[in-house]
Amino acid sequence: MARRPDLVGLTVLAMLSVRPGHPYELHRFIVDTHKDYVTGLPRSLYHAVDKLAGEELIVPVETSREGRRPERTIYEITDEGRHELTSRLRALLENPGGERRVFTAAVSLIGVLPVPDALRSLRTREAAVDGNVAELNGHLKGLRESGLPEVLMIELDYERALSEAELVWIRRLIARVESGELGWSGTFNRDLLENVLDEQ
Repeated sequence: MARRPDLVGLTVLAMLSVRPGHPYELHRFIVDTHKDYVTGLPRSLYHAVDKLAGEELIVPVETSREGRRPERTIYEITDEGRHELTSRLRALLENPGGERRVFTAAVSLIGVLPVPDALRSLRTREAAVDGNVAELNGHLKGLRESGLPEVLMIELDYERALSEAELVWIRRLIARVESGELGWSGTFNRDLLENVLDEQ
């Protein structure tokens, strides 16, 4: 059985790739930007931070205390953490085999990749999804020709409809990025992240 992707850890790496921060800031950003694929807050976030620090993908750089607030440790991403982030994110973008919420998470963090890398990953996924649609069409055709009643194929028709919708969406996203309608400067939207974190 394949290991489920660590979406909380991926999100922490993405946010720390923009600027150092402490877990409370990261928690607020996840909530305020509706990263609803991150579940089990705040426990899952603190667990992810501990795990990433143990793997030396992030490191503590400062500990501070304001007034009566608890002590807060600020973390930053390491070079190895940046490599791990881009590697994990590309894999999630390119491979359509997982849960749909995994792709939702990957798309929500796509801004950490340079635009050419993001386009390459999206095109890889486009080809894979296009192949899935063709395979489902062939499978459905064969089942119909065998005389199987439609009601027994309805779940395959549903899967095909979802894949076709995803394919249309991916192609539209690629076109928006290629035309310059949607773009970013090679990193996660720094202004958005800093605006949210500065309000804390």
